[in-house]
Amino acid sequence: MATSSPSRPHTGRAPVQLAALVVGAVFLVVGILGFVPGITTNFDQLTFAGHHSGAMLLGIFHVSILHNLVHLAFGVAGPALSRTFVQARLYLLVSAVLYAALGVYGVVIGQDSAANFVPVNTADNWLHFGLAALMAALGLTLGKGGAELTTRSSTGIIE
Repeated sequence: MATSSPSRPHTGRAPVQLAALVVGAVFLVVGILGFVPGITTNFDQLTFAGHHSGAMLLGIFHVSILHNLVHLAFGVAGPALSRTFVQARLYLLVSAVLYAALGVYGVVIGQDSAANFVPVNTADNWLHFGLAALMAALGLTLGKGGAELTTRSSTGIIE
């Protein structure tokens, strides 16, 4: 007697590709919300860059136009790089390194110094470290092997 496995829809994407897509989508939403008055408090104090930007996403995280543009850039990169296994894994791992570096940078610089051009505060630093850990975990765990499973032929059939 043959047993069958439960059917589940196959998207043609590896889990690491879906993770890159979702992470990118979240960054896109956050980047957009950084420009929405009300969701971003003190919106009238939003500046291009620098620690003197008084705008706060959700009233917690310092943001500036530059900070929002960085989120949008990561947001565009996620879906674009989620198209292949290797690029999706690379997106998650490189992003993890960059966000960890940003977290370290935020801890090392003075929050009121000119070096705080992004700008970041303590809540941003914790979030950046958390995002770095999450993206590294996704890239390392979901990115193990399997690249050959997501190679598509020109017909769109998984080979």
